[in-house]
Amino acid sequence: MADIQGSYDELFTAVPAALAGLIDDGDVGGAVAVFVDGKPVVDVWAGFADAGRTRAWERDTIVNVFSVTKTMTALCALVLIDRGELDPDAPVARYWPEFAAAGKQNVLVGQLLSHTAGLPDWEGPVEELYDWTTATARLAGQAPQWEPGTAAGYHSLTQGFLVGEVLRRITGRSVGEFFAAEVAGPLGADFHIGLGPEHDPRVALTVPPPGRDEDYTASAPGRDATPTTATALRVRDGNSIAWRRAQIPAAGGYGNARSVALVQSLLACGGTVGGVRVLSPEGCERARELQFDGEDRVLGMSARYGLGYGLFGSALGWGGWGGALVWVDPDERLAMAYVTNQMREPAADNRGIELVMAAQDGLKGLRA
Repeated sequence: MADIQGSYDELFTAVPAALAGLIDDGDVGGAVAVFVDGKPVVDVWAGFADAGRTRAWERDTIVNVFSVTKTMTALCALVLIDRGELDPDAPVARYWPEFAAAGKQNVLVGQLLSHTAGLPDWEGPVEELYDWTTATARLAGQAPQWEPGTAAGYHSLTQGFLVGEVLRRITGRSVGEFFAAEVAGPLGADFHIGLGPEHDPRVALTVPPPGRDEDYTASAPGRDATPTTATALRVRDGNSIAWRRAQIPAAGGYGNARSVALVQSLLACGGTVGGVRVLSPEGCERARELQFDGEDRVLGMSARYGLGYGLFGSALGWGGWGGALVWVDPDERLAMAYVTNQMREPAADNRGIELVMAAQDGLKGLRA
């Protein structure tokens, strides 16, 4: 059986056991954290940080969590909404005048956060993702693919630039700078949007699914996805130093399970964790305000979106390419995060949900 490192409450033994099972089944490495009432009840890791299995996954190993990063960017937007500096019902062009081009003058901030703005595809070269000014200028000049607000289509790479530029226009700071100063720093969370070279030795590079190489690309999980002209993102792109250094706030965040669960515990605990208040309780509730419920034309499956988060019953959260997941249940004051360097094919990847179910089993014992 896999050697599990870290600590956990005995009521939650199903969680480390599930992680051990994943490693035993062939996964390279990963970590899981469960926070209840803002405090860790599970903080475990196992396996290796490299495909060659020569470097053990350590307590401070960090990994690209891909689209779980969206929940961090959304949290920054919620902070500004909470402070009255950002109105989700206002046109984006109020904050970013150039965005009004190509018929987008009536697109609302909330539509950026809920994938209904009609700008789901990144159609430029991958290299343009690494230059903020170039990337946002391209999106400002783009016409919507549908009437904004009438349909949803997952904005896999574009959402971070769209929301991030609005934040930058308001604060004068990049998403990474704002997140570090206003969220991660106060909480002591080891999560980064835009990674400096000093962290490189801690990074676990992404490992493609079995039988695939680094040219493996992201794809929609559902069968009914609309054909796309979007630029294909490869594993080798996500593993590049250029990707690490850039600010790609929809898919380029680095952290471990502990840091993801710690940050998102804010939404589980009414905006305050460890005595640090980042949001008001009302600000947290905004994340669960339903913006869209129906078929996502990009993912090819049904989806429910709040302000920057996917909604799943009373819970909220999101997953990342390759398997990472964050799950927040405010009713139970629970936040769970799973991160891994081992990709699986999206249609056959239930790891995150299995770990959520294991965490919920522990919660029953805790609340009994």
